[in-house]
Amino acid sequence: MIIERRMTRNPVTATPDMTIEEASNLMKREKVHRLPVLDKDKKLIGVVSEKDILRAWPSPASTLSTYEVNYLINKITVKKLMYKDPVTISKDTTVEEAARLMVDQDLSCLPVLDDGKLVGIVSKSDMFKILLELFGARHYGVRMTFLVEDKPGAIAEISKAFSERGIDIISFGSFMGTDATNAICTIKVQGTSKAQAVDILKPYVLEIVDVREV
Repeated sequence: MIIERRMTRNPVTATPDMTIEEASNLMKREKVHRLPVLDKDKKLIGVVSEKDILRAWPSPASTLSTYEVNYLINKITVKKLMYKDPVTISKDTTVEEAARLMVDQDLSCLPVLDDGKLVGIVSKSDMFKILLELFGARHYGVRMTFLVEDKPGAIAEISKAFSERGIDIISFGSFMGTDATNAICTIKVQGTSKAQAVDILKPYVLEIVDVREV
């Protein structure tokens, strides 16, 4: 899957001369937690987040007067707080590559560019939604986690065993195992009981780690 299918298109943006109060109000109104910052030529020059603004906002414990607080928040602009030259991706970037970038560089979002123009943004929340789908979290069924030998055809055999019995596979994921010889997998199926699902799976795995109806 490419990021174009999951990004928020035409995201709400800020300008560098916008005050932090204006940016904060815009975020609240649009229910977003970060804003790409565009210059007068519509070129992406940074990203400002809700956390950036909160860090700059005078503390409630401050001894400043209301006038002084208002003066400060109208003097501090987005340009002074924004993260400059943010990491970006193209609309053809794969979802897994975007996720790797976000994890490896500890990023909360990735602006999406097409020919240098901002066309979207993807956030950690978007990635969590994809994770829910990958695990079939919004569908009821029997979910089993198991250890399987890491060899060609192992997953195909398990899938075939369920499909031959007319059991619908909602999701199937594989992860790093306990060592290089095995893998930990999670499968979620519909149209069967826990007992039947376990009986079908047992001949093909090294160990069944967890079984539950969710």
